Order: sequence, then C-alpha cells, then structure tokens
Amino acid sequence: MRFGKVSVDELENLHLSLPKDHPDTSRFLAKQTKSTPKIYAGCAKWGRKEWVGTLYPDGTKDKDFLDNYVNHFNAIELNSTFYGTRKVVAEGWAKKAVEGFKFCPKFFRTISHYKRLKDAEEVTEAFLYIMNSFGPNLGPSFLQLPDNFTPKKIKELEEFLNWLPNDVQVAVELRHTDWFTDETVADELFHMMTEANKSMVITDTAGRRDCVHQRLTGNFAFIRFNGYDLHPSDYSRLDQWVERVALWVEQGLEQVYFFAHQDNETYTPATCDYFIKGINKRLGLNVKAPQFIT
Repeated sequence: MRFGKVSVDELENLHLSLPKDHPDTSRFLAKQTKSTPKIYAGCAKWGRKEWVGTLYPDGTKDKDFLDNYVNHFNAIELNSTFYGTRKVVAEGWAKKAVEGFKFCPKFFRTISHYKRLKDAEEVTEAFLYIMNSFGPNLGPSFLQLPDNFTPKKIKELEEFLNWLPNDVQVAVELRHTDWFTDETVADELFHMMTEANKSMVITDTAGRRDCVHQRLTGNFAFIRFNGYDLHPSDYSRLDQWVERVALWVEQGLEQVYFFAHQDNETYTPATCDYFIKGINKRLGLNVKAPQFIT
C-alpha cells in the first residue's frame, strides 16, 4: 500500500503517536452492549512466494497457498476482488476456509472507481451475489474510494450506503484530505456513517495522519496498518494499537479487523504476529497467530 508512504529519512522526523479518540467514539461505544470481543487479524494477500519455507512448508505450490493461510490467520483483506472475480472462484475459496475465518472482500473497482457509485446498482448486486458464496465466512466488505472522490460526492455516498441491504457489513475508506481536515464536512460525514451503521476505515500510514481519525461509526473497527518493513517505529505504533483496541473492546466494541501491509511482503506475517500476541496478552484472548517454521 503506497498511499501516504514517506521515505525512511522522513519517517524519523514524523510524530506517529495515535491521536486521542474523537469524543464521538466514547459516545458511540457507550451505547454498545458489551459482549465477547472478536478480533480478526491478517494480511491483504495469501499468495506470497516469500512465505514458502518460513510460514508455508518448503515446496508449497501456488494453488495451496490459501489452504495454508487459513491455518495461520483468521481473516484476509481480500484485495484481489477489486479487479473482479467469478462466483465459481469465490466458491472455491470458500471451500478452503476453516470455522471462524473471515474473508473481507474489496468492492469491484467498476463500482468504486469507474462508476464512482453512480448507477452502480446492477454491478453491486453482482458483487454481493458473488461474495455471498463465502456464507458464514464473509466478513465486512471493503469500499475504497479514489483519492479524488471529494466531499462534493457525499450525497452519492449516502445514497449508495442507504441502498445497500441492512445486513451487509461495509467499511469505507476515503482518502481526499477535505473529508478529515474540514470540521464541518467531517461532522456531516461521520454522522451519516453512524446513521447508516457503516464503519469508516482507519488507515494508519505515516504520511497521512488525518486518516487516523479515531472516530468509530459502526459496530466494528477496520484498521489498515502500513508499516516500514519492521522499522523500530512499526513496533511502537503496533504497541499503541494494542492499547487502543483493548480500550475500545473494554468499552464495548464488538469486532475489530486489523490488516497489515508492508512494501516487502516478507515482513507482513511478522507484523500481524506482533499485533496478535500483544492483543492476546493484553485482553487474555486466544486469537490465531501464525506458526513460523523458522
């Protein structure tokens, strides 16, 4: 994930502490009924040759990557669906899932980037139909809108979210700075998202701290963490996320989805592992963690 990427030299001079929660987050969580928390953590891809020999057994073929992935993680940020996929393919993936595993598919780019939510009902119905192949293994679907999707399009976003079936969990990632830096716009956006019971993605990337908005609007948090190949700052940032997620869970948040990204995908499983072990220790949980060979 290149969004918000800075050089390592620039990284040294940035303040990367998590901001305080927006007051609306405490008000939102106060209305939640406390239940057993469900924490999901994973990567954006399962097909990484770099993991053969360290995470996957030596000699593992591409066709067997998912079979192995589901034994190490309990969720996947399924970015490949952005480019489209067929129902028979999704059904094949679903057959490989273990109990409790969650696929979090990305909306087709035809919906988000080509049609930009306008007149997108037919293709969205096709997307939902295909993703229903995951059955109980379907997690939130991830709607990433282009960088130039501005607040002028808030009505299109509201109409699209309200058109979606109520039982469809959706996390929305917005990238244009005006969504976050204009207080009036932000208030309108987050109020609308709360009313729609949809979650705003929290994108933790070093060069765009405005996207670390810390403002919850749905009954789950969806966090995309962009690291620097296990730079020391990765660990300090992950430690902060363990504490913040624990705080939210203690206040009543039901579900958390935490997905790691690294430029060098070799390091993504280790990033997840560090977060998972931290949250397990902090909350006394037993979230599935990767089992490394070496």
